[in-house]
Amino acid sequence: MKIASFNINGVRARIEALTAWLGEARPDVVVLQEIKTVDESFPREAIEDMGYNVETHGQKGFNGVAILSKYPLEDVTRGLPGDESDEQARWMEATVVATRPVRVCGLYLPNGNPAPGPKYDYKLAWMQRLEARARHLLTLEDPAVLAGDYNVIPEPRDAKRPEAWVKDALFLPETRGAFRKLLALGYTDAFRARNQSAGQYTFWDYQAGAWNRDDGIRIDHMLLTPQAADLLSDCRIDKQVRAGDKPSDHVPIWIELDA
Repeated sequence: MKIASFNINGVRARIEALTAWLGEARPDVVVLQEIKTVDESFPREAIEDMGYNVETHGQKGFNGVAILSKYPLEDVTRGLPGDESDEQARWMEATVVATRPVRVCGLYLPNGNPAPGPKYDYKLAWMQRLEARARHLLTLEDPAVLAGDYNVIPEPRDAKRPEAWVKDALFLPETRGAFRKLLALGYTDAFRARNQSAGQYTFWDYQAGAWNRDDGIRIDHMLLTPQAADLLSDCRIDKQVRAGDKPSDHVPIWIELDA
């Protein structure tokens, strides 16, 4: 089973880029972030015509996540537990009903800038809720994947110029510490399980020629429960997508599970 994560940065504006990649990469399951549209306006027909079931958790103009699957989806839930007042569309889950069911969680973690400040407080609180949910998923002892745009640069090797990010919410010690707590629970960073080299990025800013200078950061991650990690056979980043027409500033990351 090929499961991918892609921050599309506006699905209606980039539907042609998305469908082109879907046709080329042929993932079985995709979690999207920053769809930036309400559910009713999601361009589902173009994706359904390619054989995908579509579930969305949208928000007008901001945020928004979606799950696309060639397999049936069951037990779809929307919203990260722990704060009923949180109206931002940043989390959804579904069970992918394949030969071996896999729980797929799609997330768009808050950016948190400027830090310090209320936005950074929200980011850290959100990460605490994420940790609580991650703990619960472990108790189920099933294959589960937490995939999405984490807005976290885990280590200096995950940035071309780590010194430029020292005061940024994506790289502050509290942010990286919260991410390490997820790994300490027993989750596996799928990409690092397969590739230990530096210079591997999933995001390049539109400004200052970042793409041409390969001035990127790795902030899109796929974390696996032990049961999913046991099934992992590959994890790669589709870097070439950033060079396409009207690209997102992110590129897809994907895993292969023997499921």
